[in-house]
Amino acid sequence: MSKNRAELAAAPGVVLSYLQEQNRPYSAQDVFGNLQRDHGLGKAAVVKALEQLAQQGKIKEKVYGKQKIYFADQDAFDTLSDTDLKGLDDEILSLTSKVQSIQQSCRHMEVELKELTNSLTTPEMCKEIEELKKQCASYTERLSKIKAATNHVTPEEKEKATELFDAILEGYPKSKKQFFEEVGIETDEDHNITLPDP
Repeated sequence: MSKNRAELAAAPGVVLSYLQEQNRPYSAQDVFGNLQRDHGLGKAAVVKALEQLAQQGKIKEKVYGKQKIYFADQDAFDTLSDTDLKGLDDEILSLTSKVQSIQQSCRHMEVELKELTNSLTTPEMCKEIEELKKQCASYTERLSKIKAATNHVTPEEKEKATELFDAILEGYPKSKKQFFEEVGIETDEDHNITLPDP
């Protein structure tokens, strides 16, 4: 059997199954376009099959101007009772509720994903921790050096010195800072040093 004959023989069954499965109206061009890729049917075979099925009463044909529309014979489908229709309505409501719930979950996940995308990655976090460890080690070292220094002034000595300076400054016509400059005293503030508490 040649390819054309095989195509013509197979086309009516394929077209009928397709129209019954989709259960909606199509033009010959639509049916050809939808079946050509999966079944390799030529346009002539599709048109011939549609005409043949319509003549046999297996499908319905309606003419709109120059175009013919084909659809499955509705008598071939079971008629649904009111109970069946109510069951389908209930199922639609249930599925709609599930869809809304899933959509809400998706929105939450999208927000979570956005937050995770904007946060540091594990390698970036590790790098940040290493930097902080280095800074911490540097500050610890500086603190140890300050604590180990032998030229610390005790609070008692500092208080005595302050009292002495205050007594001198009572009779001094200029400011405390000017006095320190003239005498040659350098303060911690001059060097931006803040000593730790003892």
